[in-house]
Amino acid sequence: MHDLIAVFITVFLAEFGDKTQLATVLFASERKMSPLMVFVASGGALLCSAAIATFLGTVASRYLAGVPFKLIAGIGFMVIGAWTVFQYYKGA
Repeated sequence: MHDLIAVFITVFLAEFGDKTQLATVLFASERKMSPLMVFVASGGALLCSAAIATFLGTVASRYLAGVPFKLIAGIGFMVIGAWTVFQYYKGA
């Protein structure tokens, strides 16, 4: 159960305010579709993308078992964060 909660919180925070949510807000604000249809379509798209990511992760783990993915991902996020801070102080 702890792992399930950790995955949920991580994905929820990663998606919070993401382009996906912004696109969903825009579709819902147009009033061309019902809010339920926007919810179903955006939820289905997220479900499909999560299924593909899970499949690719499972396949990758079989062939890349020795690669420290968490370390690489952590370093990648740190690099992106440092770049963002640098761009902020650079004034770009």
